[in-house]
Amino acid sequence: MVNTIQIGHHGEDIAVEYLRGAGYMIAARNWRSGRYEIDIVAERAGITHLIEVKTRRAGSLSTPESTITRTKVLAMRRAAAAYLAQCRVRGEVEFDLLAVDMFPDGSYDVRFIQNVAEIGW
Repeated sequence: MVNTIQIGHHGEDIAVEYLRGAGYMIAARNWRSGRYEIDIVAERAGITHLIEVKTRRAGSLSTPESTITRTKVLAMRRAAAAYLAQCRVRGEVEFDLLAVDMFPDGSYDVRFIQNVAEIGW
């Protein structure tokens, strides 16, 4: 049986594949600073995308989109501030969500939602 950590890692692999196929350059994966983490940092067309990846088994009680709560947005902002303080970033920055629904047969559905939250410096 596959556990939630394995599902999460598989979802991130799917997310990276999806983003590369859509023309994004992956700048970092699982970037960490202390307790802050950004799942994927990607760049395209002069915009830096700080991407939260949420993977769920199809039919779960909650959707990946429902996890972007006020508390999560505040954590994303703190992680973004730490990332921007450490890395040279030019141009615009946005928060995105890449939602992956995994089906029992191994197939999956991907939804990429840009600007899922305002940065609100």
